[in-house]
Amino acid sequence: MAVRFYNTLTRRKEEFKPLKRGEARVYSCGPTVYGYAHIGNFRAYVFEDILCRVLRARGYRVHQIMNITDVDDKTIQGALREKKSLDDFTKIYREAFFEDLAALSIEPAGHYPRATEHVAEMTRLIQQLLQKGLAYESDGSIYYRISRFPRYGRLSRMVLEEMRPGGRVDHDEYASKEEVQDFCLWKKAREGEPWWDSPFGQGRPGWHIECSAMSMKYLGESFDIHTGGEDNIFPHHENEIAQSEGATEKPFVRTWMHCKFLIVDGEKMAKSKGNWYSLRDLLERGHPTTAVRYLLLSAHYRSVLNFTLAGLEQARRTVAHAQAFVRRLTEYQGGSSQDKGLKTRLKVFEEKFHASLDDDLNTAEALGHLAGWMGEVNKALDLDRLGKSGREETLEALEGMDRILGIFRTVEEALDAETRELVEAREEARQKGDYKRADTLRAHVLERGFAIEDTPRGPRVRKVSGVREA
Repeated sequence: MAVRFYNTLTRRKEEFKPLKRGEARVYSCGPTVYGYAHIGNFRAYVFEDILCRVLRARGYRVHQIMNITDVDDKTIQGALREKKSLDDFTKIYREAFFEDLAALSIEPAGHYPRATEHVAEMTRLIQQLLQKGLAYESDGSIYYRISRFPRYGRLSRMVLEEMRPGGRVDHDEYASKEEVQDFCLWKKAREGEPWWDSPFGQGRPGWHIECSAMSMKYLGESFDIHTGGEDNIFPHHENEIAQSEGATEKPFVRTWMHCKFLIVDGEKMAKSKGNWYSLRDLLERGHPTTAVRYLLLSAHYRSVLNFTLAGLEQARRTVAHAQAFVRRLTEYQGGSSQDKGLKTRLKVFEEKFHASLDDDLNTAEALGHLAGWMGEVNKALDLDRLGKSGREETLEALEGMDRILGIFRTVEEALDAETRELVEAREEARQKGDYKRADTLRAHVLERGFAIEDTPRGPRVRKVSGVREA
């Protein structure tokens, strides 16, 4: 089955056909680093992680870029408030962002370009727009002339005459614009704020130009997929299209993918309502990150997710049940008999699981198939009818599923660096036929609380009782 994604631009599901065979070039709108990212942000980042994992599982070489917005009104105001340089202020939240990504098992993008390090690319793009008459200078700032781009509104289905200003705009700048809908590409320098030199004077880039310049630098003037939350559709992504296609006269992005909002207890998340959560807030309350990730996957990315603490607790129990299943399966030694029809039934479950993900990343449906699959395996384990070959095939299928879901924290993932090195050294010795050294290293691993089992796919490590914690 071909992989199909819902394209916001065309409002329909389409088979994924990359511009370059075997490659998938993906740009994701990343964080503005003026504070800790909230769980709504991470819903988008988990959705984008699943997207890239599915593409990799289907054999594509994925080139994902995610920007870091480290200069805008919010970051500047934060730096001024705390009397820090812009870089020192944003560094705190840049580092926290990467820590949170790792905690949620989100695989890293290929590159995380920072806006402050790409101002030269932005000024060059603005110059192109000026030369084409798509931008103009007014009172030291540069604006995009929306009326000169007839395709404006195609992504958001907005009608130009009905548009009102939105997004990150300065309302006191309206008097200097030709039209109220025009948006800022370059803001003239203000006293006390950071600025950069440019051909049009000292100032700083507008928010929208950042993503156009950085995405095209790393992925080309046209690329496959652009992702973000649905709040990015207008004006941000609409403005990206206008800037990029206006400058290059080429199609900017083939497929636009957007996830729906996350609400909390049926309401929009807001600090004033006391229902605003960062990942760190949830960890401090004792909720495991695997449960958070599971809950963020439990609804299809194009449906609204209602986040509740009760739902998070249910997700914790579900993940704990799944992890217990993994342990039981790993420790199962395999009986002499095997249910003859089980292999076929498990194959059907596995095919349904992957078909759900291929159909516009339907994680909710895929998780349902996984639950049914685990139920079948548990029945076979209860009756000792899985067999050794069934165990190996089941573990292999499970590993393939979790390379996409990322919700099973296996023993191997929990190993400390020294134990992992011992396991790898022992396997190397075994491959060389140095069985004496291999046995010695196996004993050292056992002392650290782990047993090694050799399988056709390589060593498998499991936790054992009666020895000290690693």
